[in-house]
Amino acid sequence: MSYYDECERYGSQIALLDEQGLTITYEQLAEGCEAMGQVVQSRSLVFHLCENVAGSAGEYVGFLHNRVVPLMLDAKIDGGLLAHLLEVYRPRYISVPDHMAGQYQDKPLLWQRWGYSLFQLEGEQVYPLNDDLALLLTTSGSTGSPKLVRQSYTNIESNAESIAQYLELDATERPVTTLPMNYTYGLSIINSHLLVGATILLTTKSIMSRDFWMFMREQKATSFGGVPFTYEMLKRVRFFRMKLPDLRTFTQAGGKLAPELHKEFAEYAQQTGKHFVVMYGQTEATARMSYLPYEKSLEKYGSIGIAIPGGRLELIDVNGETITQPDVVGELMYHGPNVTLGYAEQGEDLAKGDERGGVLVTGDMAKMDEDGYFFVVGRKKRFLKLFGNRVNLDEIDRLVKQRYPDLDCASTGTDQQLKIYLTDESKLDEVKKFLSDTTHLNPSAFAACYIPEIPKNESGKTLYKNLP
Repeated sequence: MSYYDECERYGSQIALLDEQGLTITYEQLAEGCEAMGQVVQSRSLVFHLCENVAGSAGEYVGFLHNRVVPLMLDAKIDGGLLAHLLEVYRPRYISVPDHMAGQYQDKPLLWQRWGYSLFQLEGEQVYPLNDDLALLLTTSGSTGSPKLVRQSYTNIESNAESIAQYLELDATERPVTTLPMNYTYGLSIINSHLLVGATILLTTKSIMSRDFWMFMREQKATSFGGVPFTYEMLKRVRFFRMKLPDLRTFTQAGGKLAPELHKEFAEYAQQTGKHFVVMYGQTEATARMSYLPYEKSLEKYGSIGIAIPGGRLELIDVNGETITQPDVVGELMYHGPNVTLGYAEQGEDLAKGDERGGVLVTGDMAKMDEDGYFFVVGRKKRFLKLFGNRVNLDEIDRLVKQRYPDLDCASTGTDQQLKIYLTDESKLDEVKKFLSDTTHLNPSAFAACYIPEIPKNESGKTLYKNLP
């Protein structure tokens, strides 16, 4: 996807503005894209170490425009994990904030603009890239797996257009970032707003910080997005009492919001004339698959809504047949042009084409009401969404056992908290810290519990339903 034509159209309108005071207009973005094209080779892989600053978003647009494929990674990524990914995928370039440039001073510096530096790591592109491949995102980013989602130019463009349509976005929007741009939800906000000529307000501050709210008010932010944890924190910081006259819309995705909380925010939105839009998505669908129209937010609280424009949701029973009756639980499937190409687990996979054919089996169990609105009721497989980050419970067990070979463990939990059961009481705090450090998630996301013995069947398989 190229934003170049849009950049030309929106001219001197500010595209990107951050808390450091850097502003980039659409015409400056267009000029930067052209300049980058003079120093990079198209169909090359770049590791882009992201921060929520204008330069990071500007570089991302430049990569897409010049058909350079970025793997979006948190600039604070663990050094060991980064080294592992570099070894597996052998990118031609790496793009880092200027304050990290010293780590690559022995490499050729190709480009330096907007607070970012681009270095060459390989003389040529090591692994061939499929022509449709536009972008790579981590599936979880939290367990050190090299598994990536392969997104196409069509995926990105179709999802951005769909989001802009159902949220009724236009050039007067001023969204403020509350989510990292290496996370599919955060990136989709950038994609959809650049498409309509909006001004994106970028900040690295947390919603728990006074500085965030000062920046939001000063810059007259019109919208923000959040995962369930964001909304739990908003309630804690007394969001309902804040005076935010410029705020029009707030959205939620990244896991199931507790129905009671959904209802509270829907009531607040109704009372204040604002729009609260709950959505559902996965990285494997570029970003979004469904949305609950703001007019229905209170009436249908707890629902993920209806399919986005251009997409279709359906429920499948155990025999693979479509469920058409209301209130019957089945596995949720999605059809649409935003369904991604598939996964990559090694460098050779970057040459693969479309393996999904526009159909995604979500792994979520859901039901549909008589009006055609969908409600997710649980997971088919063992993964959670903690603070919007997908965490595979089997991967967590593997990591703990790898780090502590003499320790038996089993994990379970909800989207609010992961519980790890351990057979050594003295290791509870240590394992909890290990998981927090490894996943880069808040320690409150984990609870470590002692159990004398992990329940198992005769073949040695853990009986998760027998855990306390």
